[in-house]
Amino acid sequence: MDGTHIKNVESLKSEELTDTKSLSIQNTPNMRVYERMEELVQKMQSPETGVPVKTVKSFISKIPSVFTGQDLIQWLMTTLELEDPTEANHIANMMASHGYFFPIDDHVLSVKPESSSLYRFQTRYFWPSNCWAPDNTDYAVYLCKRTMQHKARLELADYEAENLARLQKMFSRKWEFIFMQAEAQSKIDKKREKLERKILDSQERAFWDLHRPQPGQQNTTELDIKVIIRLNHMFGLCEEEAEDKEAKLRNLRRLRDREVYRRDRRTVKLSKCGETYLEFYQQYQPYDALAWQQESLSPWVTDNTDIWEGEKCARDLPARRIKRWAFSGWELLKDPIGRDHFLTFLEREYATENLLFVESVWSMKKMAEKDVGEECDRIWNRFMGSQAEIPINLDSKSFKITEENMKSPDRWTFDIACAHLYYLMISDSYSRYVRSSHYKDFLDSAKKKCGKSFTIPKLSAAKLNIVNAKEQIKVGLSSNSFPL
Repeated sequence: MDGTHIKNVESLKSEELTDTKSLSIQNTPNMRVYERMEELVQKMQSPETGVPVKTVKSFISKIPSVFTGQDLIQWLMTTLELEDPTEANHIANMMASHGYFFPIDDHVLSVKPESSSLYRFQTRYFWPSNCWAPDNTDYAVYLCKRTMQHKARLELADYEAENLARLQKMFSRKWEFIFMQAEAQSKIDKKREKLERKILDSQERAFWDLHRPQPGQQNTTELDIKVIIRLNHMFGLCEEEAEDKEAKLRNLRRLRDREVYRRDRRTVKLSKCGETYLEFYQQYQPYDALAWQQESLSPWVTDNTDIWEGEKCARDLPARRIKRWAFSGWELLKDPIGRDHFLTFLEREYATENLLFVESVWSMKKMAEKDVGEECDRIWNRFMGSQAEIPINLDSKSFKITEENMKSPDRWTFDIACAHLYYLMISDSYSRYVRSSHYKDFLDSAKKKCGKSFTIPKLSAAKLNIVNAKEQIKVGLSSNSFPL
């Protein structure tokens, strides 16, 4: 088989695919409406019996290939045998809203039954039956090209200028590519004749007026998702070709096999998971009173609260408790003495604002509902306001979200900012605290206190005689009775 024969076979296959897709598309309700309208538009464009199309001469220039709204309404009444001009005007407006013809000097796709209003037919290439779905990149290229053509008729409207600014911000990384593409299209347009260029510019503008209408205008190219689902149930239609019963059964079996495979497959290695659990339990084993002998008995068992009193003032902290502060930032912050020690470290580095902000948010979440709004205002004025007493370093995205949440403050107003600053504090300040001499010296001093051994000194012979004499006197006084 030669190459030409293979190409012919492939072209036939592609034509069959396009034919089947076009058949499925043609069965949709919208396509049936488009067919009826396009039949009417083709009659309108007939040179003998259609709407009279002419070139209007103005004082300075010519306006080619236009017709008046009055001629259009009159043609509809004659062809469709309508008696009421309002009904003909309604049909014309419906066809204009779908982009089959458009006003040459207005962005609103409607028809006025006047002899002074001029309209032009849309080219078949831009008809909605071609199932156009232009994206924002194409729209950005079109608007950018409009700015390069210094013509009064091509100036951007206010809403188009706003759309261009928004798209430029959205596609900032590839805006250079968009600009180059618009520049290339503008150079091609300049090579055309003047009248042809005018017609093509107006048709392209009408295409985007249909797919990107100005605010307040209806977009006839979009369908509500509920309408689409209802139409699919009514007509049994889908975007792709309808499948037969056996194909559906094969797809269901394939989905079932895939779900069974996903269920039986281990997504996490058991060895890695076991190592993680072993490391966790080995780390916390010395702090489990059931699995490890503790250095001192619990005050709940001995009724002696000396341990608690010593820990309150950080006088006799055990080294094992200070070691636990290095496990995680939460272990440090939930210990009151560890939190104070960490705050002292932050004060030396002038970085206390993150901790104070996070603690303020945590305490606000525990307040009564009636006090939450007032506390949110206080937190905002103290940490994030323009005249903040302790300003925090927050990224612009989190700040904008928090500022938007402050319009209706609640317990979750500062969640984004709190999570961001807590992560910064743990990843930066806490890691430096654990490696600092401030923490290591405190841990070493606790180890030295725990390592000291206290022994009772021996008494000399003379002191022992004095002690024994005092004991004998006490015994004698208790045994003798003196008369009153």
